[in-house]
Amino acid sequence: MHTELAETGKLQELLGRLGAGLDTFQEFTHLDAQHPSKDWQSQLTTALPQQGEGIDSVLDTLIQQVVANGSPVPKPGFTSYITTGATTIATLATTAASVASPQRYMLTAFNLLEELSLQWMAEMFSLGAMQGVYSSGGSVANLVAMGAARQSAFERIGIDPAANGVTRPVSIYASTECHHTIQRAAGVLGLGRRAVKAIACDDQGRMRASELVRAIEADLANDILPMAIVANAGTTNTGAIDPLAKIGAIAKQYGIWFHVDGAYGLPGILDERISHLFAGLELADSVIVDPHKWLGASVGVAATYVHDRELLRRAFTQEPADYLEGTALQEGEPSARVEHSLDDFGIPYFDYGVELSAPCRGVVVWAMIREIGVTGLRQRMRRHNDMAAFIVTFAEDYPQLEILLAPTLSICCFRYVSEGVADLDRLNQRLHRQLVRENQYMPSTTRVKGQLALRPCFVGARHEQDQVEGLMAAVLRIGATLV
Repeated sequence: MHTELAETGKLQELLGRLGAGLDTFQEFTHLDAQHPSKDWQSQLTTALPQQGEGIDSVLDTLIQQVVANGSPVPKPGFTSYITTGATTIATLATTAASVASPQRYMLTAFNLLEELSLQWMAEMFSLGAMQGVYSSGGSVANLVAMGAARQSAFERIGIDPAANGVTRPVSIYASTECHHTIQRAAGVLGLGRRAVKAIACDDQGRMRASELVRAIEADLANDILPMAIVANAGTTNTGAIDPLAKIGAIAKQYGIWFHVDGAYGLPGILDERISHLFAGLELADSVIVDPHKWLGASVGVAATYVHDRELLRRAFTQEPADYLEGTALQEGEPSARVEHSLDDFGIPYFDYGVELSAPCRGVVVWAMIREIGVTGLRQRMRRHNDMAAFIVTFAEDYPQLEILLAPTLSICCFRYVSEGVADLDRLNQRLHRQLVRENQYMPSTTRVKGQLALRPCFVGARHEQDQVEGLMAAVLRIGATLV
């Protein structure tokens, strides 16, 4: 019998074995993949198999050599970047979608949840009646938003840029703290990375509104088309939130598309203690958020919101294809009554972004929200923000610790200091490497006001207070040893 067909019906057993291996991994007692004692490279680097060895053998290797030497990202002490391991419900939903609905299209329960979950997030994050589309991450989400901004700006002057290209230089205004995916989006959209004008920030990492106005006025005087203003609802570097209301008012005054990058920070609006910092969000023409960051989805889930998806359709629509046109029922046909899920593609997300083939991402977001609700997510945001704030309070009792920028959200930037040490950047770089190699507490570094900072970012569902306390104790211990 054919090997693949012979495995039909074994999914429950095989997933059970894999689940046991993943549970062992999530005990987080294993050594890092690059520990000198590891030999998985030689075990996995084999010649191209001419004959298959069967699913059981492959699964054993997957568990013993691949999973066991996976990433440190899911570890509770990992705070390096704004990424995390998926929650259990997100993992289950992703697995279910990969088997039961390999594509997000057609009239299935998965397609319904794609839209419902987008609506839930819009309500949860105070986006009103904005409409969304999922993509693979903040890079593509920002690209889609900038595509909408390009379409809007050129349509105002009678040009369809998606069909005919751009005809004059434009400017995208973003702070010096904006994510570099904005520059990449400008390059991909044919605008040029240099079309992104860097606007200076204040000492808290927030865009200066006065500098924004100065840049716009200079471009207008030189016949450069102001295309979009990008504000941050939580920068990647420090978690700073730009003055959204001021920037949004400037955007409306000049008739410029107003985009808010909330890939990391938008869920912070659920923490009612700081929700006022998001005032002005209602002025946005587009907003992005990455559920695979603070919400705990599997990596590969982002969302772009706009007020009217027809603008996205004009920006990203595909030309007709023979193998698609006529496949589904056409509106107005005598037989246009849905009796099968293949009778209709469902909401045409393929015309609202850059992906045709795409997994079902909405079921993951739906499952996470249903599991713990808005209340549970709010508690997570508050817990993580409190963990960043704890570092500030902790540092008050230790002269060896210096806060370089007080946290707005769940990022805190600080460093170890010592009298008589001339190169504190070097000291903190060494301290950081030692932290990482101990494989328990793993922040990243950044530069704040020209100084190297340790930068823990708390976004993982597994982050608890004992991790931040352990991190600070480790910093003090290693710092004293190095000095």
